[in-house]
Amino acid sequence: MHSIAGWWDGFELWVAGLPFIPQFLVVLLGMVPVSFAIAFALDRGLRAGLRLLGRDRIAARREHPAEPEITVPSSPAELMDHAAHRTVVQSGAR
Repeated sequence: MHSIAGWWDGFELWVAGLPFIPQFLVVLLGMVPVSFAIAFALDRGLRAGLRLLGRDRIAARREHPAEPEITVPSSPAELMDHAAHRTVVQSGAR
């Protein structure tokens, strides 16, 4: 463990002694893959946990298979037609 800590201290000193642009590139090349790996592991872990609890998207689709579609009128004429249709349907006439 002492040898790993010594190596890390030497690496830190080497990076700190570099000019800004090479220092930025070294940190970027090291941190992007590490950050990606951490995010990937957290995503997979959370997905597995939610699946165990039954809270994933597949389980939600099974509980609510047919949700009504919401349509948004794109013109004033469609808005008027939609309002007239809703009035007819609510009054019970077809």
